[in-house]
Amino acid sequence: MENYFLKVKNYLLELNFTIVDENEDENLLIIENENEGISNMILICADPILIMEQFLFETKTGDVEVYKSLLQKNQDIIHGAFVLDQSGTKVLFRDTLQLENLDLNELEGSLNSLAFLLSEYSAKILEFAKK
Repeated sequence: MENYFLKVKNYLLELNFTIVDENEDENLLIIENENEGISNMILICADPILIMEQFLFETKTGDVEVYKSLLQKNQDIIHGAFVLDQSGTKVLFRDTLQLENLDLNELEGSLNSLAFLLSEYSAKILEFAKK
């Protein structure tokens, strides 16, 4: 059986991400790349998928205009999407990938999607975070 945790870890290192923390027993990696705006992004190898989550900001429950804007922006995102946590107050970027066929280009595409989103939409994210 392939060790997906090590496969993902090696891809991240090849892509020049810093591994801030890791727990191989939990199949968990926390990464950052300040140049791309990625900080404390959580990756979990939950066979058969890789779960990628980046906390973006907190909002008040029921802020319909913020939710509407985020859902509309989801249409433009190449990989992944804006999601809410269970409390409905934390906005995350989330993507999932199949581990069995995961390759470097696919992982890079998902991470680039988040980096592009952050560069393109950062002013709006900051505006939402202040509400």
